[in-house]
Amino acid sequence: MHSPCLPPAMEPADLIWRDGVPESTRFGDVYFSRDNGLAETRYVFIGHNQLPERFQQVPDTGHFVIAETGFGTGLNFLASWAEWLKQRPADDNAILHFVSVERFPLRLQDLEKALSYWPDLSPLATKLIEHYPPLIKGTHRLVLAGGRVRLTLYFGDVLDAWNDLTFTADAWFLDGFAPSLNPDMWLDDAIGLITSHSKSGTTLATFTAVGRVRRSLAEAGFEIAKVPGFGRKREMLAGIYAPGNATKQEAKTGTVAIIGAGIAGTLLACNLAERGVQVLLLDKAPHAGSAASGNPQGALYVKLGVEYNAQTELSATALSFSQRFYRPWQNRFWHPTGLLQLATDDQEADRQRRFCDRNDYPADLLEPVDAMRASELAGIAVNTGGLWFPGSGWLEPAKACQQLAEHPLIETRFSYQVANLLPCNNQWCIRNHSGEDSRADAVVIAGGHESPALVPVGGQLRLKAIRGQVTELPEADFNLPQAVICGTKYVNPVHGGRAVTGATFDLKDSTRHPTRAGHQENLDELQRSLPSVVKGLLPDPDQLQGRVAFRCTTHDYQPVAGRMQDTEGNHLNDLYLLTGLGSKGLVWAPLLAEYLADVISGQPHCLPAPLSKRLETGRLYRT
Repeated sequence: MHSPCLPPAMEPADLIWRDGVPESTRFGDVYFSRDNGLAETRYVFIGHNQLPERFQQVPDTGHFVIAETGFGTGLNFLASWAEWLKQRPADDNAILHFVSVERFPLRLQDLEKALSYWPDLSPLATKLIEHYPPLIKGTHRLVLAGGRVRLTLYFGDVLDAWNDLTFTADAWFLDGFAPSLNPDMWLDDAIGLITSHSKSGTTLATFTAVGRVRRSLAEAGFEIAKVPGFGRKREMLAGIYAPGNATKQEAKTGTVAIIGAGIAGTLLACNLAERGVQVLLLDKAPHAGSAASGNPQGALYVKLGVEYNAQTELSATALSFSQRFYRPWQNRFWHPTGLLQLATDDQEADRQRRFCDRNDYPADLLEPVDAMRASELAGIAVNTGGLWFPGSGWLEPAKACQQLAEHPLIETRFSYQVANLLPCNNQWCIRNHSGEDSRADAVVIAGGHESPALVPVGGQLRLKAIRGQVTELPEADFNLPQAVICGTKYVNPVHGGRAVTGATFDLKDSTRHPTRAGHQENLDELQRSLPSVVKGLLPDPDQLQGRVAFRCTTHDYQPVAGRMQDTEGNHLNDLYLLTGLGSKGLVWAPLLAEYLADVISGQPHCLPAPLSKRLETGRLYRT
């Protein structure tokens, strides 16, 4: 067993149960009232933040943000979710955002037990449990109720959370354990940071009435009052932020045009449309998923770094989010078979040993396996061990793009070759090669390696195309695995009588059709790393089918998602870039679409600042 101090694992809460109420052994305090925890939540937090009436006042495409210190059992979140559904029309597009931090998150089995005491919340609790993230440090976005509720759950220290997260709260739940038992959470620094995420009119409620907490909140700009507490608690605090400044205006999002209908563009289009945003989706091809996203199969795969740094955290976050995101699409275009990352040579075996020695990932995200266990999971003989990702699998990318683009708020214009972008009367004019113009309030360039030609500013962007050729393996000629297997290349399970393997990595070859040499390279690597796949002699490469696509990557092999900057670092109004996803686009695209939709719509960001900084467009220019 690894030490719990190894990254990225979080130290979970240790609980004892007394009369059906969980207590923290670390803090010696209960997670909710012994009298009636749900009634206390509704009285203290929902009632004293006036949430029922305020929820009703949110416009159809607006959003409301609750921020909380101490996620605990999630009871406050579930009660807020239930109240939101009660007060909102069933068919509107308004979103409840709930931002919460937890230093010692509950294990899944403890969460299930704690929430089992509230049968009224059972349907919502079931969904929370289904989406509960692995206990790894960082920020986790859970998209619930078809996108009507979004939970941003930060596993880590409260000061780090409030320093790194981007949001403005409409209401605060100051929960967590009593100030005398958990003083770090009630530090003046933490309370001071609360104001940086508040606006005039932001409300606050807390079960405590401790004098120094009241004074700190007052000094931070809140008008605080003592009011009767719940049950045996005589008093509590409630207040409103009134610093004298004007209320921050909610961002208004008009029509957003997205150029490029690959996996990144269609995921973003779908994400925005589900938030009530009108989307214009443009592509030069006759249908969605025609370029790099057009392969019949693609693996949901990342290669996590040996060191748990920001780059690795971003990859792990994207992997976890994508696995949750694709779940509703199972048996439509998502196939969660699990994925085996093999140590196919001595160098990779050494890398995986160092990876396991320096990191502690929960088994529901990944676990090391030996050759015998790897063979059982793969369903074919495997000569080496590796890393098993139980929540991964493979997708049908072309089908995914086509289904994601089907939404009443998405207007598609295919066979539309964009020639240039022109600012015009506070909008963007998008002109095609035939001289036709389309207009939008904002534009996202998601055109893969062709994106630089569309950016209306000077300066060379460090984006490059990488040719990748895949080969289709007929089921009759190969012993195909039951899970995705990745090494230097990948091979998928059978689908429709064949499976895809590949892909080549050609930086200088611009050939657009499959070649014999490309097929031979894929077959040779398959025979070397997985000899059990091959039945007898390899088939003639000229008799095999395949496909060529050009993946777009950046100089640092990290994706791009954010506001477009010029060479001086200035943002171009309402122009965004989403590209550079390389060969891991199926993993990157759901998280980056969620993040960019947050940015465009002015909603809380699903990524903390240290990670979103890695996605900025300005780094693409040569310095």
